[in-house]
Amino acid sequence: MSDPIATDMIDGIWPFLKSRSLLLQIDWRDPWLALLLTFHIAVTMTALMTRNHANFQIILFLVLLLLVYFTETINEVAATNWMVFSRQQYFDSKGLFISIVFSTPILMNCMIMVASWLYQSSQLMTSLKRAQLRQQAKNRQSNGDLSNANDNTNRQKQE
Repeated sequence: MSDPIATDMIDGIWPFLKSRSLLLQIDWRDPWLALLLTFHIAVTMTALMTRNHANFQIILFLVLLLLVYFTETINEVAATNWMVFSRQQYFDSKGLFISIVFSTPILMNCMIMVASWLYQSSQLMTSLKRAQLRQQAKNRQSNGDLSNANDNTNRQKQE
């Protein structure tokens, strides 16, 4: 087991990501990190598989945003009780680690859902406009047939 990460060493996201020594100090085999990865995979699969179920997606979206909203509280509780579930103290006072491993993947899933909703909306608007244009063409054609029939009737009356 490696030495714990000194939480005062983490002063920003780019220095954290650039520093290979910090990334190597993270024990990625820690059970809670494996569980967190499984959670993110499950949420992503659920978001993708339920993309045609709007009500479920709205609920999932709101729950995910609530999780992100409470990340600071989760970080504080985890920092206080890290010995119960983790081999190392990852939870710095700025919340950088939890933001990277917890909030960022959740927000990416939310962005995927919003992109899916925008795509579905554009497809719906396209099909609606096509149906509208077909209906207008059909109305014009039937109006044209009626006016031709009226012209023929008027000509017959005049003769």
